[in-house]
Amino acid sequence: AALAAGLGAWGGATYVLRAQREPSLHEFVHQKLDLTAEQKGKLQALEREFSITRSAREAELRLANAELAAAIDSQHKYSPEVQTAIEHFHDVMGELQKETVIHIVHMRSILTPEQAAIFDRRVSEALTEDAK
Repeated sequence: AALAAGLGAWGGATYVLRAQREPSLHEFVHQKLDLTAEQKGKLQALEREFSITRSAREAELRLANAELAAAIDSQHKYSPEVQTAIEHFHDVMGELQKETVIHIVHMRSILTPEQAAIFDRRVSEALTEDAK
C-alpha cells in the first residue's frame, strides 16, 4: 500500500511537472493570437513572474516527494508519516494548480474579446483533453 501511495504521488508529480514544462498554451498564445507589441510585453512580464512562482512550487514538490520517500523507507508501510507526506505533496500540488489558473486568468486579461474567445476554447480543450 505504501509503495502504491508513493507511486501514485510520484506519478502525479511527474504529470504536473511535465505539464508545466510543456508551454503549449504559451506557444499557442504567442503563435496563434496575433498579439500586439504591447500585449507581447505584458505577456512576457506575466511569464517571468509566473516562472518564479512555478519554479518555487516545483522545488517544493521535489522536497515533498523526498519526504514521502523517507517516510516510506523508514517503516515500509502506510504509516501516519506516509499519510502526512502525501497530504503535504497534495497541498503543494494544489497550490501550484491554483497559481497556474490565476496565471491563465491574468494571461486572458491582456487579450481582446476575439482573442479571448479563441484562448478560452484552447484552455477548455487542454483541460478536457484526457477526459475524452
